[in-house]
Parts: sequence; structure tokens; C-alpha cells
Amino acid sequence: MTVLASFNPRYGSGVTVAPGVASASSALPVGDKSVCLTNLGSVTCFVRVGASGVVATAADYTVPPSAQVVITKFQDHSDIAYITAAGTASLHIMTGEGF
Repeated sequence: MTVLASFNPRYGSGVTVAPGVASASSALPVGDKSVCLTNLGSVTCFVRVGASGVVATAADYTVPPSAQVVITKFQDHSDIAYITAAGTASLHIMTGEGF
């Protein structure tokens, strides 16, 4: 049986970024396995987690407007890239453990 643990945030790791039509990225704490993404805006964001130099495209994971999702990542992935198809969004990023 699989046990799902609620999301346990790494307090102090949160950052709010402004994704636009060009891919940008932010550092993530290495060791955390989950990333909570809250789209505070009205524009869809797309994200990709990976190593340094990761680039997001509109073919990556979708974070709809006014939505919150938790995704998992490899412990050693150190960056998250984000982009929008049009306009600018507001995306809050926080790492931790669980879902």
C-alpha cells in the first residue's frame, strides 16, 4: 500500500518569480524531493526541473492560472525553469517533502 504524506514545506525556501515569454530559472535546494507551485496570476505557466542550465518550454509541465500543484523532483536537481506562452505571470515556488 502506498502512503501519501501531506506536503511538508521547507520554510524560508519560498520565492515569487515573474515568468514571461523567455525561459528563466531559479535555484532550488538540493535534497528536497517536492516542489509546490502556486500560480498567483491569470496566465498559464510552464515549468521544468533539472540541473543547472535547464530551460522551460510551452511543452513542459503546466501550472494553470490560480492553481496550486506539487510535483516531485530528483534530490540532486538544483534548478527550476519557467515560462509563459504570452504575457507575464506570478509564480510562487517552495520546496519540501510529500504531496
